[in-house]
Amino acid sequence: MSVLHPVTDTLPEQRRGGERREGRRRWPGSAPSWPPSWRRSRWRVAGPLTGVAVLALFVRTWQIDAFGFNSDEAVYAGQAASLAGNPRYTEYFPVFRAHPMLVQTLLSPFFRVGEVDVAGRLVVVVLGVLTVLAVYPLGVRLYNRRVGLVAALLLAVMPYHVVVTRQVLLDGPMVLLATVTLYCMVRFVQQRDTTWYVATAAMLGVTMLAKETSVVLAGSIYAFLALTPDVRRPVRATLLALPVLALVFATHPISQALAGRTETGRNYLVWQLFRRPNHPMSFYLENVPSAVGLLVLLTAFGGLWWARRRWSWRETLLLSWIAVPVVFFQLWPVKGFQYLLPVVVPLAVLAARALAVLPVPARLATLRRLRSAPRARVTRVVRLAAVATVALSLLVPCWRAVSQQGGAHFLAGSGGVPGGREAGRWLTDHTPDGSVILTLGPSMSNIIRYYGQRQSYGLSVSPNPLHRNPSYVALNNPDGWLRNNNLHYIVWDSFSARRSAFFADRLNTLVRRYHGRVVHTEYVGGVDASGRDVPVPVIIIYEVRP
Repeated sequence: MSVLHPVTDTLPEQRRGGERREGRRRWPGSAPSWPPSWRRSRWRVAGPLTGVAVLALFVRTWQIDAFGFNSDEAVYAGQAASLAGNPRYTEYFPVFRAHPMLVQTLLSPFFRVGEVDVAGRLVVVVLGVLTVLAVYPLGVRLYNRRVGLVAALLLAVMPYHVVVTRQVLLDGPMVLLATVTLYCMVRFVQQRDTTWYVATAAMLGVTMLAKETSVVLAGSIYAFLALTPDVRRPVRATLLALPVLALVFATHPISQALAGRTETGRNYLVWQLFRRPNHPMSFYLENVPSAVGLLVLLTAFGGLWWARRRWSWRETLLLSWIAVPVVFFQLWPVKGFQYLLPVVVPLAVLAARALAVLPVPARLATLRRLRSAPRARVTRVVRLAAVATVALSLLVPCWRAVSQQGGAHFLAGSGGVPGGREAGRWLTDHTPDGSVILTLGPSMSNIIRYYGQRQSYGLSVSPNPLHRNPSYVALNNPDGWLRNNNLHYIVWDSFSARRSAFFADRLNTLVRRYHGRVVHTEYVGGVDASGRDVPVPVIIIYEVRP
């Protein structure tokens, strides 16, 4: 690894017409300036990149409206609607909850009137496709155009990124901003311009406004600078960048203070710090590798091994961008399917870089069909076949994920909830205004509020303020509410029942005690022990009376 120092380079464009201009400074190891032939070759890149964008858009929009919102989608969409003054939701969803409001503000123009879900998802889809496109200049800046194009292709069909960017969640937009932050950091390392370092801090602040957990990427930047002695640690620039970061993110607490909701932000912070674990320690190992793509992981880390002699600051930066979030969220008791999404961009770039330098055995060129072909052509064919294999290994599960949605099993953050939208609309059409609903948990309660416009409470919400979301209200005595006719319907759902057998039994006890009568049921397709197709109930609505 060579020590970075400035050199002078004169661009060909600057020498045309006999003009002599002062050459601009370039750092060894940086991406080369565009060659004179770039204007001719850019169209050869624009075509494939457009195809990748179309593919990314297609898999993210296919059957996007097959199922309604899940709980988190309902909350963020409800916040956006309340922010826009939509009268259907202002009563049920407070504007300020757990997270900053950048994404909700972006969505709010689409939620001004009526019930909206497809439009909100399409906005996130567009941001997801923009992330795919943003990976290309990042790969070009780090390595070359081929790496950028292959990385964009891998991200376009990666099931993990596709599934999350089909939902109204904060993580998809946050990854777009994190990618821009990473790009700014790369430009700083290559050009040593303080402006890019400050831009990195500003973009990290904007990323945190999308979702505050992205602050862990500050640890990635620190780890990279600490592990790369050849990259100058800009102390003075840091003293300038940190206030910029704080000033950008201060938009969130200032807006809370102006709205008189400072206490809300403090309550959420306490709740997040003291929440009970919601998944076992093996959760990410069991769910994320298959969503990212096992072949992508093997290729990315295999490439680090077979190209280890070419190791540079680039690989250190990308690995730091992966390692810090993985370690942090693995150690943090609260785990979510989408929390590790920021690592997909560096993984895609590392996998693309590995495919670009894939070693091809010399004896391969002695095969009968390839004997007369130049070795360089054989290498290109082999590497192209490897790219196609890895992309296909992602496309098949990606297509399965977007075309075979729905079932009696549901993982939070992995898609919409079957039957939730239909159950909520049934409550709107068949229950009196002012009806109050008791659900098994707060997740179904959020869905009922969004689609049913009915006040609802979750039975499993803890009465201990440290163990519940500050937005939720605990019913200390649901029996008393039912005896006094303050609860009119009970909603059971299989998704919550599977997570909490204790509260499912308690809910069924209340149904029996208060003469519950089934008035509506939502089904999904299933199979019995003999393999026959049978309807499986996933949501049951009971009418109860004292």
